[in-house]
Amino acid sequence: MVFWTVTALIAFSAALLLAIIIIRAREQGEPAAAYDLRVYRQQLREVDKDLARGVINGTDAERIRTEISRRILAADAQLQKRKSGRSQPRGLSLGFAVAAAVLITGGTLGLYWQLGAPGYGDLGLQDRIRLAGERAESRPSQAEAEAEVKPMAPPQVEEGYTKLVDQLRKTAGERKDDANGQALLAQHEANLGNFKAAYEAKANYIRLAEGMVNANDFSELAELKIMAAGGYVSPEAQADLQKARAIDPSHGPARYYWGLMLGQIGRPDLAYREWAETLRDGPAGSPWVIGIEGQIEEMAFRAGVKHQPVMPGGGAAPALPGPSAEEMSSASELSPEEQQEMIRGMVTRLSDRLATEGGSAEEWARLIGALSVLGETERARTVYDEARGAFEADADSLELLETIAAQSGLAE
Repeated sequence: MVFWTVTALIAFSAALLLAIIIIRAREQGEPAAAYDLRVYRQQLREVDKDLARGVINGTDAERIRTEISRRILAADAQLQKRKSGRSQPRGLSLGFAVAAAVLITGGTLGLYWQLGAPGYGDLGLQDRIRLAGERAESRPSQAEAEAEVKPMAPPQVEEGYTKLVDQLRKTAGERKDDANGQALLAQHEANLGNFKAAYEAKANYIRLAEGMVNANDFSELAELKIMAAGGYVSPEAQADLQKARAIDPSHGPARYYWGLMLGQIGRPDLAYREWAETLRDGPAGSPWVIGIEGQIEEMAFRAGVKHQPVMPGGGAAPALPGPSAEEMSSASELSPEEQQEMIRGMVTRLSDRLATEGGSAEEWARLIGALSVLGETERARTVYDEARGAFEADADSLELLETIAAQSGLAE
């Protein structure tokens, strides 16, 4: 209520000032008739000087004085009329002043009501973090988001390609246990813009692969869901991104969409940090780096920080410890049980190192997210409590930990 009162008073004051100016009908500078009078009087003096010097005779001097006197009388009459009368009707001025006051005051409040955030009070940092956590938990589901997306025109493809995809759909439907068929179907459905059918086929592939999947599979599944939702990162897509990041913390596409999700739930500060680190890790020219470069300045503006250009692949900040490329390559040759054991082993090693040597808030946050993905909720909660105690004096680190905890369903 205080905001509305102050805003109305400011708008009314501006309108009142304009109304006073309109009603008083002030003119800047002197009237033209006053200048003419000075000129004519100077001309009279010049006539006397010319007559004294013999430049003109008496008859001409008298004729010129008569003409100048006539002009002086006309200019004086105009000046007197200007002083005694108004340059514009009083009623019209008053009506215009009232209309301007109503337009300025009402227009200001109306524009704010449409474009502003009525009722949105000042919030402290902790309140904003809490609201971001609530928004992350209560935001629309994948199905709800898809229902709001306007249908797009299908891409232009050859008729023969459409027939081949129809045949692929039929074959994949008959061979529901064929993982490769589901993978092909996901790819070609995406080519046709059928993103829902594409991510359903991709989910079938991941299910049929029985653990023989990597971070790229979960990242692609999340990306298809995001595209089906018109660019919105739903809770379901977020869960897939968490799985991709648990397997490979340095996976570029997953990091890009993770930052996009943080921006959507109201944490542009964490999103900017995530994107800046992803840019530093590179590589330059990769699709996710190009996507970040086109949006990071706006994210920095929303976060209230000054963006410093980051050279992709510059290596200004080392990547957090994670599985090596050789480990990820060998993981594809393991059985599902061996893959799960490998992931748990990496999580255990990270947990032991943090417990004995300590680490950054980002590493603690990664461990919390990985444990929640593995279903070890109680252990994740214990790690969260330990990390919160270790970084109780670091506000930025606490923000990161609290956001991860809220996204993992651990925050109270």
